[in-house]
Amino acid sequence: MLRESYPFVEDSFSRFPSQSNIYGLCQAGEQELLAATLKGKVVCFRYQELQHKVRPVAKEVQFTYIPVDAEIVSIDAFNKSSPKRGLVVGITFIKDSGDKATPFLNIYCDYEPGSEFNLESIAQSCLNLELQFTPFQLYHTEVQCPDEGLETVFLLSGHDQRIHLYKENASLHQFEEQPVEKLFPELQQLPSNVLWLDMASVAGGKRLSAYGCQNGCIGLALVNQKGPEVLQKWRVQFDSPISTVLLFPLSCQTKSSEASGERSEELSGYNLLITSTIEMAVVYRHVQECGLSRSTCLSGSDQWDAVLCALVIDLDFDGQKEVLLGTYGQELLCYKFRPAGSGQDGEFQLQWRRSFKSPLLSVIYLDLTGDGLRELAVLTLKGLHILQHSLTCTADLVLERLTQRISALTANPEPDEATDAENSSAPAQSQEGELH
Repeated sequence: MLRESYPFVEDSFSRFPSQSNIYGLCQAGEQELLAATLKGKVVCFRYQELQHKVRPVAKEVQFTYIPVDAEIVSIDAFNKSSPKRGLVVGITFIKDSGDKATPFLNIYCDYEPGSEFNLESIAQSCLNLELQFTPFQLYHTEVQCPDEGLETVFLLSGHDQRIHLYKENASLHQFEEQPVEKLFPELQQLPSNVLWLDMASVAGGKRLSAYGCQNGCIGLALVNQKGPEVLQKWRVQFDSPISTVLLFPLSCQTKSSEASGERSEELSGYNLLITSTIEMAVVYRHVQECGLSRSTCLSGSDQWDAVLCALVIDLDFDGQKEVLLGTYGQELLCYKFRPAGSGQDGEFQLQWRRSFKSPLLSVIYLDLTGDGLRELAVLTLKGLHILQHSLTCTADLVLERLTQRISALTANPEPDEATDAENSSAPAQSQEGELH
C-alpha cells in the first residue's frame, strides 16, 4: 500500500484528432497550453468564462505555412525577455514531398503594437526556415548576451549530432541561426544525438547545462555566463537512450543575499534527474559540488515500461518538491525524498501512482484557471487531461495554516517591568504603536 492518497481530481479531457509525441506540449503565456498533433494540427487549450462558469475550451489554431500533410515534431513558446514584449512560438515539422521528406522550423512572432500577445495574430506572422537535419527537441532558455543583456533564445537538437541556436535580430525583426558556441560553448562536440536538454541559472552569473543522448550518454557542465566559459564538465554513460534530463532544487524554500540581491537554495543545491527508456530513473544529488558522483535510484520506476516525461514540483505544499514520472505503461508515478539518519543521504520513495488509458507523453504544472491554484496538464497518446487539486483537502490545509499563523501572532511574551514603565511614561507613543 502507498502511504499517501492521490491528490488530484480530473476536471476535463480533450481528445485530439491524431496522436502527439514527447515534444508536443508547451505553455504559451500565463494561462494557455499549446498541444501539437502529428498530423499538422495545433490545439490551444484554455479556461474561459461561459454562462457564468469557468469552462475548459480546446480550439485549433491555424498556424500559417504548415502543410496539411506535415508531421509536427516539436513545439515550444516563450515570452521575450524584458524590456522586449511579445510571445514567440516555434514549431518544427517534416513535410512529405513524395520522393523525400523536408524538415522545417517555423518561428511565429508579431511585432505590431497590441498584437504581440494575440495568438491568432501571432499565428499569421511566420518565419519559415528549411532545415538540413531531422529536428528533435525545441527548447528555450534565457542567456546573458555580451553588450545586449538578457535574451531568450531557441535551442534545437537534431540528428546531425548538433544543437542549433536561433536568436532574434532586433534590427531585422526576425530570428536567425547563429553559432551555438558563441553563447553555449558547452554544447560543442557532442557524443551523440541529443534527445533532451535542460538548463538552470545559478548564483554568481553561472548556469548548469545538462543533456541526454540517444546513445545513453549524459553531459553536465557548469558555465560562467560572462565569458562564456566552461568551468567544469562531467559525463556518465547509461545503457539505453535518455528520455529526460531535469535540473531542480529539492527544496522550494529560498533565502536572499542582502549583499548581492541574489536568491540561493537554503536547504539543498541543484540535483539532476535522469530517465531512460530501459533503466530506473536516477537523481544525481548536489551536482554543483559533486558532479555526477552521488546518485540515488528511484526504486520501481522501471516497472511500467519506459519513462517518457518528468516534472519536479511541490504537490502537497510542504516546501519539499516531489518527482513525477510519466510512463509508456500508462502510469503517473510520484516520488518524495525521505532524509535518512546522520551521515546518510536518504532515498526517494514512491508515494502514489495513477493509471491512465494511454501512454503519458508530457506533463506541465500551471495555473490555467487564474485562481492561484495550479493544475496538472497531462498529455497522453490520445489527448490532454487536466487534473486539479482536491479543493476539500486544499481548503483544510489553508485553514490549518491560518490557525497556526493566528496562534503564533497571539502567543506574545509578557512585557517586562521596564517595558511597562516606558509605556506608562509615554502613553501617546504607546497608543500609536498599538494602532500600528
